[in-house]
Amino acid sequence: MHADVLIVGGGLGGVAAALAALRAGRSVVLSEEFDWLGGQLTSQAVPPDEHSWVERFGVTASYRALRDGIRDYYRRYYPLTARSRAARELNPGAGHVSRLCAEPRVAVAVIDAMLAPYRGSGRLTVLQPYRPTGAETDGDRVTAVELTGRDGTTVTAAAAYVLDATETGELLPLTGTEYVTGFESRDDTGEPSAPDEAQPANMQAVSVCFAIDRVDGDHTIDRPASYDFWRAYRPEFWGGPLLGWRTPNPRTLETSVRSFTPNPDDDPLAVVADQRLSPGDGNLWTFRRIAARRHFVPGAYASDITLVNWPMIDYFEAPVIDVPDAVKHLDAARDLSRSVLYWLQTEAPREDGGTGHPGLRLRGDVTGSADGLAQAPYIREGRRIRAEYTIVEQDLSLAVRGDKGAVSYDDSVGVGMYRIDLHPSTGGDNYLDVPSCPFEIPLGALLPRRMENLLAAGKSLGATHVTNGCYRLHPVEWNVGEAAGALAAFCLDRNVAPRAVRATPALLGEYQARLDDDGVERRWPDVVGY
Repeated sequence: MHADVLIVGGGLGGVAAALAALRAGRSVVLSEEFDWLGGQLTSQAVPPDEHSWVERFGVTASYRALRDGIRDYYRRYYPLTARSRAARELNPGAGHVSRLCAEPRVAVAVIDAMLAPYRGSGRLTVLQPYRPTGAETDGDRVTAVELTGRDGTTVTAAAAYVLDATETGELLPLTGTEYVTGFESRDDTGEPSAPDEAQPANMQAVSVCFAIDRVDGDHTIDRPASYDFWRAYRPEFWGGPLLGWRTPNPRTLETSVRSFTPNPDDDPLAVVADQRLSPGDGNLWTFRRIAARRHFVPGAYASDITLVNWPMIDYFEAPVIDVPDAVKHLDAARDLSRSVLYWLQTEAPREDGGTGHPGLRLRGDVTGSADGLAQAPYIREGRRIRAEYTIVEQDLSLAVRGDKGAVSYDDSVGVGMYRIDLHPSTGGDNYLDVPSCPFEIPLGALLPRRMENLLAAGKSLGATHVTNGCYRLHPVEWNVGEAAGALAAFCLDRNVAPRAVRATPALLGEYQARLDDDGVERRWPDVVGY
């Protein structure tokens, strides 16, 4: 197969990259390993982690179109109450983690609709479910990528530009592109939070999310084979057993006691989802709730639906990248999630003094998977290119930058904002949570130091273990992908190399002007981080 642009990985970065290249008139092949496009928003079932100003500014126009499309889908097809239908900033799940918590299948429908005209015209080919299994290179260029379907079918795809939008940076080892994993040393990065020595196997936990509701009857799953192990598991820094309501507070590391009250009689329109004010994780039921039953006409939903992406499902026993037993550990992460569900159904302490919630029902129909869990693991951290420019903690840490704000890059191709949010890691580290300044995305972080036609279009950009903690979130991943797709199209139009665009002020200005025209915000107004 041949196209102008090959995008490997159909998560948010891959979708945004495809849309950008297609808008510019280019042909695209897009591959995705799982059944749904959308990555962390859909197949991984993670409601979007967004900043406090998302409804007004700080995201690209196309990301805003995705958000608007999700709300419009609910208004058009769901039995909302009149009051909820009229809400301008409708939050279908009334979750506290985000102003737009929704069922993953709705996001899939909107993403498919955004891509549909290009599939119809033949300029976009989507290979799904396919994953990269090999690559051919010629010097510093990728000439082709081998993609293998779930049924064993193999396709070879070639393109002028190849974009890595995979969740783990899968193209990097396949193409011989230099990359880094885990925690860099302080000598390498100068970061205040970095260790004295590099720890390449020290990576953030992966999580296998799942959706549940609570209805009449006993919906207890079979006791998982590994349940006794996880029930007895007590990480040293946890403050109690992993399966429990006592967990570290990510921001203070003090032991916090979480609550769990299914189906509270709350007003979904009164929920204020602003992590600047509160992380919103007091009641885990409403933390990542994706369907609030009171948004819908009586009888439409027997229960809220909530998405379990809670501290106790974080799997930090071992890394799942660049290790020979990755499949074993991914299976163990799924077993941990099943064990958490079984504990919730049978032994979890209730506020009324009882134990267990047998009415909790696993909603695999919501996540689109055969085993009831999310289709894909939520992988927070993967391989990262050794980039022309590496984003470091001191570029954006509020403690370091203060009222100066984050470093402003001449080659900015977008913006983002989130606290540096590192979950417990495979090296035995507790949470690392650092306030951030609203930051920019430098073009240099998308460019490998050596490879000429491979671009980072997602979490594989040139961040560090630390700054990955705030560059990995939904709108930032989308913006990175959009900038990469637009860059590939621009380079084809002008017959120039990506490195030349960054190094030549006139070309850089022209490319940035195209981003501006597409509604990519590259600078922040005067706002203060948190």
